[in-house]
Amino acid sequence: QVQLVESGGGSVQSGGSLRLACKVTGYTASTYSTTCMGWFRQAPGKEREGVAAIDADGSTSYADSVKGRFTISRDHAKNILNLQMTSLKPEDTAMYSCAADVTGTCNEFRIWGRGTQVTVSS
Repeated sequence: QVQLVESGGGSVQSGGSLRLACKVTGYTASTYSTTCMGWFRQAPGKEREGVAAIDADGSTSYADSVKGRFTISRDHAKNILNLQMTSLKPEDTAMYSCAADVTGTCNEFRIWGRGTQVTVSS
């Protein structure tokens, strides 16, 4: 059974940094290597939004609101997905979740973690 478990959330002041991690279990290394992985976030009262994604080839995409501040990366050997967040702003406050798209297209995220809370104070 595939499971995604996030870690690394917390409370920081504006301008600070956090590094989120998503451990993927239940995949073989070959399956994980072909899976598109993404980070999403949802703030109270708002819809979930995509933050960043990385495909099997390492190509990345970012929401405009985080470009230049967030970096997504993946460790194929350890089946871990990372999100380095810098220059954090109060509007980055949200529950951050990782997700997997086994089709590899980055359009069908159907496996989700429970999330980790990020709170940025001004």
